[in-house]
Amino acid sequence: MAGIRLGMAFASKEIIHLFNKVKPPYNINQLTQEKALEALQRPEEKDRMVEILLREREKLETELGKLPSVHRVYPSDANFLLVRVTDPHAMYTYLVEQGIIVRNRANVHLCEGSLRISIGTPEENTALVAALKNYPND
Repeated sequence: MAGIRLGMAFASKEIIHLFNKVKPPYNINQLTQEKALEALQRPEEKDRMVEILLREREKLETELGKLPSVHRVYPSDANFLLVRVTDPHAMYTYLVEQGIIVRNRANVHLCEGSLRISIGTPEENTALVAALKNYPND
């Protein structure tokens, strides 16, 4: 439930113990708890959303891989793609000017030269690909 900034981890006791050492000193708020419990009552909606996410991630990975300024789309099991591009700073600025927000990870260790692109709705992903096809440095 990224929209309400809620995530969940299932792991061994040892891993959870490590998480507890670094987690923030507060738990989730009442509103987030209520929304999470409501969502748990609608598993079919979750299944539909996951299906769309998986389909859109695959489509976006394919389309981004065709662009000349994209050097690599890293494999992902998440709701985002890490994409190594020719000039991440220029592409980031261009996308912001187009009203498309991605995360510039160009200066993050082991992510040099990359943008982190969240998987959006089909319409958002289509707009992203269209904008990148018109990217002026290609």
